[in-house]
Amino acid sequence: MPTPRLPKPTPAELELLRTLWQLGPCTAKQVHEAQQRERPELPYANVLRLLQIMHGKGLLKRDERQRAHIYAPTQAQGSLQNKLLDDFIHKAFAGSGKALVMAALRGGQVSADERAEIQRFLRENHDA
Repeated sequence: MPTPRLPKPTPAELELLRTLWQLGPCTAKQVHEAQQRERPELPYANVLRLLQIMHGKGLLKRDERQRAHIYAPTQAQGSLQNKLLDDFIHKAFAGSGKALVMAALRGGQVSADERAEIQRFLRENHDA
């Protein structure tokens, strides 16, 4: 039986996921402290509530063995990003990865350094 697809995270949920991927499993307090560096106005209660919602949706697992629960993503960063990218390519570019890359290159979202890195990658992986 195939595993059920998890819901797509909202932008706010993705922000918390990025924090958890960067720091590893954390308490709500640790996530809040990390988030406050970018958003000092963000209340702790909002972070806690969002973590609880994400747990309920299956985006996070929660270790409840200690008083302060520990939250961790249920999916690896690369895995979730690939799923989101695949969905975006299908919706916005009719399934064409080439169209996505060409749009990014034409649109100016890729710096000269990034272009050089892309060219290196293509040279090194041209037979892959």
